[in-house]
Amino acid sequence: MFKRLLCFRRLNSNSMLNLSKNKISSNRKSLLCKFQKDVGIRFKDLNLLDLAFHHRSFNNESVKKNLSHTQNNERLEFLGDAVLGMVTASLLYNNLVEQPEGELARIKSVVVSEMILSQIALNIGVDKCLVLGRGEELSGGRTKKAILADAMEAIIGAFYLDSGYREAEKFVLKFITNEVEKVINNRHQKDYKTLLQEWFQKKYKKCPRYELVDTFGPDHNREFLVQVRLEDKVFGPTKGKNKKEAEQAVAKLAWSALCNENISE
Repeated sequence: MFKRLLCFRRLNSNSMLNLSKNKISSNRKSLLCKFQKDVGIRFKDLNLLDLAFHHRSFNNESVKKNLSHTQNNERLEFLGDAVLGMVTASLLYNNLVEQPEGELARIKSVVVSEMILSQIALNIGVDKCLVLGRGEELSGGRTKKAILADAMEAIIGAFYLDSGYREAEKFVLKFITNEVEKVINNRHQKDYKTLLQEWFQKKYKKCPRYELVDTFGPDHNREFLVQVRLEDKVFGPTKGKNKKEAEQAVAKLAWSALCNENISE
């Protein structure tokens, strides 16, 4: 087992050496340097930062065209997700000493959600640095929440590889501390449908099913009863002035119940 791990480390080191040989154009280098300056970080290996912005759509088109760049940011995203989770969990554990585990899990799930990470990414200019395939570019990929959030995690992973955990931790705390405070003080954007869908798709590879149970009241003051089905579990129904409001209410009910059950990421 130990020999296999050593072999893996050598292969990984060779991969990083190949990455370092990639040439970055002067225009691209200027863009990456501006991003670093704006965000307040500095990479020793600019190729790592560059890779963090490369979406798989560009990678796929490069392979088809036999171009040299055949790597994307998905492995960095995987690593960054773990670093982000660790930094956030440590922050919550050390500062919210009286909160139970379920509440810590709820706060963490909101703070590291696609909804919040994508907004942070937009705020710091990640969208301007993304490298996308033509099809993804034309379909508005530069503003898609999933792509932005994934790139944000990839940047964290890249900075961790480049400068170590402590520097990566400082970077994460720059933007995540304020989001934690918003959640604690109930000032965050509460889109429970998005939170529920992200978790359910990650776990079951499908979307929650919202079902209209009933409508009642006069036309000018009609109310809607909606329930949500998550595999064999049904939550609700809850009511709202329209279907959208009722769906948001039942999503909040389901999300709160799942957090109390200590859902895993």
